[in-house]
Amino acid sequence: MTVEFLFNAANLFVLPFWALIVVVPNWHVTRRVMKSFLPFVVLAIAYLYCFISSVSPDTAQDFSSAGLSDIARLFADERVAAAGWIHFVVMDLFVGRWIYWDGQESNLFTRHSLALCLFAGPLGLLSHLLTRWGVQWFRQSKGKEGDKSEAIADAS
Repeated sequence: MTVEFLFNAANLFVLPFWALIVVVPNWHVTRRVMKSFLPFVVLAIAYLYCFISSVSPDTAQDFSSAGLSDIARLFADERVAAAGWIHFVVMDLFVGRWIYWDGQESNLFTRHSLALCLFAGPLGLLSHLLTRWGVQWFRQSKGKEGDKSEAIADAS
């Protein structure tokens, strides 16, 4: 099995999960599939293989230094780049799964945040957090207005 195969397989492997949570988030199959951690186990095994295959005496020194130029040199190696990309894919899907479940539990619209998370994970997370806070603020302020109108109705 080549590192290029794992890179391509990981990219394709996550697409059905993203499609489910973005396109049909309320489908019972989506909920069942997204309860499982199995996709992350599969991706973590692919990551482990790529990571182990990328460690050599040369890369070990760069891994231990972790300066920006060392990281840039590391990612010039396709094995390291594949491991790094699979790392992104795993973590983006994990964050996407959290956004999905948080939206399901809080009755929040998440498609915009999930789409962002697919392409730029941290931006999707930020989008979801801002959406969540905005909706909470709106729901709380709407609830306070309802309390005031009930108090006025009770007083009359």
